Amino acid sequence: MRKDKGLNGDLDRLPMLTWIMFLKFLDDLELQREGEAKLATKKFKPAIEPPYRWRDWAAKSDGITGDELLAFINNEETTLPNSLRRATSGRGPGLFRYLRTLTSSNAPGVADAREVIATVFRGVQNRMVSGYLLRDVINKLNGIHFTASDELHTLGALYESMLREMRDAAGDSGEFYTPRAVVRLMVSVTDPRLGETVLDPACGTGGFLVEAYNHLSKQVKTVADRRVLQEKSLFGCEPKTLPYLLCQMNLLLHGLDAPQIDPGNSLRFKLTDIGERDRVDVILTNPPFGGEEEKGIQGNFPEDKQTSETALLFLQLIMRKLRRHPATLSTLDARRSTLSSARAAVVVPNGTLFGDGVCARIKEELLKEFSLHTIVRLPNGVFAPYTSIPTNILFFDRSGPTREVWYYEQPLPEGRKNYTKTAPIQFEEFAPLIAWWDQPGPGTKRNENEHAWKVPAAELLANGCNLDRKNPRAKEDITHLPPTQLAADILKKEQRIAEIMGNIQKLLTKHGK
Repeated sequence: MRKDKGLNGDLDRLPMLTWIMFLKFLDDLELQREGEAKLATKKFKPAIEPPYRWRDWAAKSDGITGDELLAFINNEETTLPNSLRRATSGRGPGLFRYLRTLTSSNAPGVADAREVIATVFRGVQNRMVSGYLLRDVINKLNGIHFTASDELHTLGALYESMLREMRDAAGDSGEFYTPRAVVRLMVSVTDPRLGETVLDPACGTGGFLVEAYNHLSKQVKTVADRRVLQEKSLFGCEPKTLPYLLCQMNLLLHGLDAPQIDPGNSLRFKLTDIGERDRVDVILTNPPFGGEEEKGIQGNFPEDKQTSETALLFLQLIMRKLRRHPATLSTLDARRSTLSSARAAVVVPNGTLFGDGVCARIKEELLKEFSLHTIVRLPNGVFAPYTSIPTNILFFDRSGPTREVWYYEQPLPEGRKNYTKTAPIQFEEFAPLIAWWDQPGPGTKRNENEHAWKVPAAELLANGCNLDRKNPRAKEDITHLPPTQLAADILKKEQRIAEIMGNIQKLLTKHGK
């Protein structure tokens, strides 16, 4: 598993706030759906039943508190408070025990909200030791109604503050949360189609999956389409408890009824065990880089491509997970029945482009077995303040071997030297890139310009698969040179200086000075 420093200090309080928010939000959502079901004269089956719904034990400001509240939440079995007792018995499982043992009411293999809730709470602990303080927190949160549009701003503020805390903590473990503008760009140009499966194997809090859900929602036209979107479209993987819980909440908030998020490490399976039925049509991700994986994980990969570098392991996984043949879905209308080649958009650090050894062997496979058609070079500070490492987006698909690689260097706005935490990149800045990506008109091809150029794949393969190509029309930026080239340039200059100094010394000696 990934080595990381964990969440500590103030972050220890975040899971407490998050699970409370999750239950409050879920109850508001269920109240709304219950009302909709009544209007449609349909039967409604709640995900959480009395007396464990928020409205049963948390909604009243003068409800259970202190040790009684802690016992209700934490104990495996507890004497239910008078107001919560069932008609047949005064005892029952504690809240967390009840939530962890929920099972799906759907057919086998079809997830629902109950299964999601159970999975979430298997990784959650109540860290509050004071039941009175916990009641105060519950009462404050109880004033937010997640079904009211004017309250969503409040939720957003709380949610964003938690994400900021997580981002600040995650930077030390090689995990950098992707700016929304970059996420939106990757989804927009990759263009997932309804009927395709979309995966983020390192989904964090679910940014790519939420954007993909919004993108696919616009394509829904029938009840069957809606079922495809809800049950067969979006998949993720996130092994850390806090981002996993936030991912579930994020997707539920945006309308996905039962998010299908694997709480394990995506890299835990042997690469050779991944078959066609395990593959997907679209992968959108920003996998952690700079982290390290233990030997047991490395052993899941071919001997000549084993490495502790997380980014390179994820790149191999992504290549393996792309479906070999385009999917078709006859239940969709004719306009969308034939789908595109499986494709991926992946954020990688600059080191992946110029790396040799294992890295070069992985890139050779990428160039020979996949079509690496585009590399977008992102400007300085896109991931500020979490890392200053230059980053790129690789776009590749299963349409065949690479013939040529197009590069697009995204410029900084005029007058800017880099992006910052308070002044991040905006989606509107990608408008020229999007316009260049698919230029209008039948049979048109991409054109080279001051930001775009292309390199034949044969040239890249002949050069050790070094993909770190500079814009031939831009001034050389020493900060983007690979370390090996920097060292070589410095050594060459030092040798030249030594040569000049030697000649000067000879002249001085010759003239007796």
